[in-house]
Amino acid sequence: MAQAGEKWDLQKCVEYALKNNISVRQADLQIRFAQLELQQSKLAQYPGANFSTNVGYSSGRNQDPTTFSLITTGYMFNNTTLQASVDLFNWFTKKNTIAVKDLNVKATEAGLEKAKNDIALNVAVAYLQVLLAKEQIKLAEAQIALTRSQYESTRKQVDAGKLPELNAANLEAVLASDSSSLISAEISANQLLLQMKALLNLDAAVPFDIVTPPVDLIPIENLADLQPDAVYTLATANMPQQKADEFNLKAALKSVEVARGYMYPTLSLFGSLGSSYNNKAREVTSKTQVNAPLGSVTVGGTPYQVFPLSPFDIFTYGRMGYFDQVNQNFRQSVGLSLSVPILNGGSLRTAWQRSKLSVRQVELTKEQNSFTLKQDIYKAYYDAVAAVQKFNADNKTVESSQKAFDFATKRYDLGLLSTYDLITTQTSLAQAKSRRLYSQYDYVFKMKLLEFYKGQGLKL
Repeated sequence: MAQAGEKWDLQKCVEYALKNNISVRQADLQIRFAQLELQQSKLAQYPGANFSTNVGYSSGRNQDPTTFSLITTGYMFNNTTLQASVDLFNWFTKKNTIAVKDLNVKATEAGLEKAKNDIALNVAVAYLQVLLAKEQIKLAEAQIALTRSQYESTRKQVDAGKLPELNAANLEAVLASDSSSLISAEISANQLLLQMKALLNLDAAVPFDIVTPPVDLIPIENLADLQPDAVYTLATANMPQQKADEFNLKAALKSVEVARGYMYPTLSLFGSLGSSYNNKAREVTSKTQVNAPLGSVTVGGTPYQVFPLSPFDIFTYGRMGYFDQVNQNFRQSVGLSLSVPILNGGSLRTAWQRSKLSVRQVELTKEQNSFTLKQDIYKAYYDAVAAVQKFNADNKTVESSQKAFDFATKRYDLGLLSTYDLITTQTSLAQAKSRRLYSQYDYVFKMKLLEFYKGQGLKL
């Protein structure tokens, strides 16, 4: 945006600062954090689900997970579980939490607006300071031109023998002093421009200068239309800090309801699905019916074989497949859960009491900010009144000093006034003009501050 030879007006400076100033960008990040918390609190209303699985090896004396008999044979296992739960009723804790997070978002948005207002005001102050410094340069240049003209006129008279050399030497010393003042004014203006670059977060190496409108053309509202009571009424409705305080208070009240809800029972619905696998599990692969003799008996000296009344089965076992086990071991569960806080070290009640104290703390902060705002507005009003009076007085002083200097110049040209008296009169006029310039810019700033509190923004 910055180009060599381009001059920025106040609007452009403010717009650039609002986009690039670090404080404003940090406030914008706070909004994003608050929005994420709001989104998370909304998602907390939905059922929670977790999937878990594990694979391992077990050895030593343990229970066979398929036959439940004690074994000492090692085996590989795999367990898989899917669990879900949802709160059916928790005394509107989640609903109130969402309300708190939503109010926090609005408070941080108001905080961003406050940061923007603060930056805009700081940029305007810096802008006026640079304008004042540039006006000081103009005064110093005009003073040098006047002193040089007097010196050249005196030099001619000294060379003609009409005036002593001392007169020219005195004016030459004054000219050197005025040149030094010009250099100081230029250094001050450059330093203020550098400070303004830092406020805009603009690279110090980038060429930068501002538009310099005449201070007399800066629009100023009538002081009678900026009465402090009316300005304060508008400020309480429009200033971002007051909006943020209101949102913070509402959020604190909702937080009390959230903390109270945690002290009551919570009813939840839960369910789970699961299965397991064991590499030692066996299944029947085949079956054979046999009618083998059970033994023999001897009756009357004759041996006889003994057979069962019916054939019996002989089973052949093989390793059971993974998916067959998962299907066979599949299990489900569903139920209701009631959680009742009874003894928890007083943490829940303490949190509830702390939330009520937080409400009082926010109320006091809101009251303090309102009190400070009113004090600032009344102070700005009385400062503006004083600035107007001082500017009018300094204006009259300049008029009187100008008349005195004009008479002194005529008397000096006629040889009726010493160089010392002329220099004294000229210095008094320069000081009067400098004081008037300061009081004029101070008056403009105090009036702009009142307009800012009124909600009219900043215009130069």
